[in-house]
Amino acid sequence: MPELELRVDVDAPPARTFAALVDWERQGEWMLGTDVSAVDGDAQQVGGRLAAVTGLPLPGGKHLGVLDTMVITAWEQDHRVDVLHTGRVVRGTGSFVVLPRTGGGSTFVWGEQLDLPLGALGRLGWPLVRPFFVAGVRLSLKRFAAFARDHTG
Repeated sequence: MPELELRVDVDAPPARTFAALVDWERQGEWMLGTDVSAVDGDAQQVGGRLAAVTGLPLPGGKHLGVLDTMVITAWEQDHRVDVLHTGRVVRGTGSFVVLPRTGGGSTFVWGEQLDLPLGALGRLGWPLVRPFFVAGVRLSLKRFAAFARDHTG
């Protein structure tokens, strides 16, 4: 399983950064090419379910692409959310952690442990796909830092 961990410093206190992170309905404002929604309720606790579609933009602001369904497996208010990816294509675990930063602000850590699709072909293709995936996540994290700084939730 390929592992990925990326970080971004945020000029906002941990509580605001966490609130921005779990503002699921607005995640498309910072996550590149993705719409996220809670499947049932507000998905603010263990057992909450999320659905994300990542792909090409359509008129009206939605996207056509890969469906990523998730179940929240850990919830530590203002600190951490873990998810289990349960989709047909995207499988594995994700961890989203907010750490306080000395001197103020916070650091957002995005971690993924992915079970690649297509078996051996997926594992062989990962070194080719990884740089593009990482570049997309880095851009999203940069956008997240600005979103969280200004988040009023």
